[in-house]
Parts: sequence; structure tokens; C-alpha cells
Amino acid sequence: MVDIITLAFLDRHRRRIRLVADSGEPFLLDLARAQRLGDGDGLELDAGGYVWVRAAAERVLEITADTPTDLLRIAWHIGNRHLPVQALDGCLRIRDDHVIAAMVEGLGGTTRRLEAPFDPELGAYAGDAPAHHHHGHDH
Repeated sequence: MVDIITLAFLDRHRRRIRLVADSGEPFLLDLARAQRLGDGDGLELDAGGYVWVRAAAERVLEITADTPTDLLRIAWHIGNRHLPVQALDGCLRIRDDHVIAAMVEGLGGTTRRLEAPFDPELGAYAGDAPAHHHHGHDH
């Protein structure tokens, strides 16, 4: 059995929680320690089968700038505020925040609000968090 669970960013950092797959099938996520579940990660169920994690569309800001240097400067300011950021080809994506949007625009960047999946970088100190082999239990 292969199923999918679609979760927003804030719902994808878990250790133990009852979840319901997109098909309506409930299961218990029971990990040894809290993990950030990324878009495309898989949960192997004790009874067999897998549940694939999909990042839900949510309100985000897509940030662009006139030059790569300007975008890098904006990325530095976002990082200085310890905000989760997703690096995409030619743009950055953060969760929608009007204060940060004003900061970005003040730095010469352009923001565009949209509904899109948000799957930010893990961070340099995330350690050796396993990817694509999380573990779930059927209940």
C-alpha cells in the first residue's frame, strides 16, 4: 500500500502524533526523536506499505531581486532573523509575513504573495537527520 499525507510546514516537525493520510487512513507517527518531515519523505508502516509526505500549499512570499547580489543580501537579512527559507532557482520563499515583506521591499527586493508548497532548508546544524526512511505505526 502506498498513500500520501499532505501537511503544512508547521505540521511537519513531529515525533509522535496520530495522523490521517489523504485517503482517510489513520496511522500513528512514532519516531525516536522529533524529525522535520520534508516534501517527498517516506514513512514506512509497521504493517507494510508507505506513506509519502507532501508539502501542502500555504501562504508564502516569493522574493526576487534585480541582481544575484541583491538577492544574496536579502537572504542574509532573512537568515539574520532566523526565518525558515526555501531557496529556489532565482528566488527565495518564506512564510507570508507583512513585516518581512516590507523589509525585503526596503532592501530593493520584490515580493509576490502566493499559495504554494513550503519546504525550507534544514539548516547547517540539522545533523545527520535521516531522510526518506521515517517510521510509522498502523492503529
